[in-house]
Amino acid sequence: MTWIGRSLLISILLSAACAGWAQDAATTQATASAYIAPIDLIRVASANELAALGDSAPKHAFRSVKRHAQGSQTRLYVETRDAMVAMTIAYDDKPLTPQQLQGEEDHLNYLLHDPNALRAKQAREAEDADRTRRILKALPDAFLYDYDGSEPGTAEIARPGITLMRLRFRPNPDYSPPSRIEQALTGMQGHVLLDASQHRLALFDATLNKDVSFGWGFLGHLDKGGNIVLRQAALDDGSWSLNRLKMKFTGKILIFKSLNVDSDEVLDQFRPVPADTTFAQGVEMLRTSLAADARR
Repeated sequence: MTWIGRSLLISILLSAACAGWAQDAATTQATASAYIAPIDLIRVASANELAALGDSAPKHAFRSVKRHAQGSQTRLYVETRDAMVAMTIAYDDKPLTPQQLQGEEDHLNYLLHDPNALRAKQAREAEDADRTRRILKALPDAFLYDYDGSEPGTAEIARPGITLMRLRFRPNPDYSPPSRIEQALTGMQGHVLLDASQHRLALFDATLNKDVSFGWGFLGHLDKGGNIVLRQAALDDGSWSLNRLKMKFTGKILIFKSLNVDSDEVLDQFRPVPADTTFAQGVEMLRTSLAADARR
């Protein structure tokens, strides 16, 4: 059977199995596991997540609040066809001073009027997107999966009113990372939550069970015990978006420089923007939003 045919069959079986999932999760899990291996669920979900990263994906404006040991940072974002527009609006929940705000404006103007600067930003975002695609593509091969019960969906995890499949995972000893980007996966174990009816990944919670080397643009290693949590949910327009990224890692960069990451970022206040929004239009949207908030 071709991969397309096999994927279609999996989707049909999965949809049928999930029709009664919310009514009797234990029975449905047994039904699903009798026909569908966990790895096949992951393959379908991984393929959907990769497809959702395409250029045709709906675009949004949103807010981010990132908290770490030094305090917090609140930023506004607008996704555009050119690059992400971003502006800090608060530190430690306090609005920027006029001088700080002017610095943010100066940076946006720099990007608006220097094509080389904007191209450099586009290149960085393309590299980030490529790393994300590599990790998503690796999920079916890097781990071994088992059914591990169910959890309810919420407004923050997938969507309310549904029951999510829970799969636990551990490193696949036969997996050989194709590059240093995927190397960190060889030391991770944890669990995922799947919205099986829409074949989407709602939660990825992984902890390092050993020290691992990595290659996210530089050489180094991550210490055992590090943790990463990625959470996403359905938006009002039917698309999905990441709404939380929590990371806690220690390690070394280039052997001698210490690495200590401990942050928890929550994204909210999503609203759609036109698919053909330019970077300049995104900047104007952001400024208009700030002006409206200032008048309230």
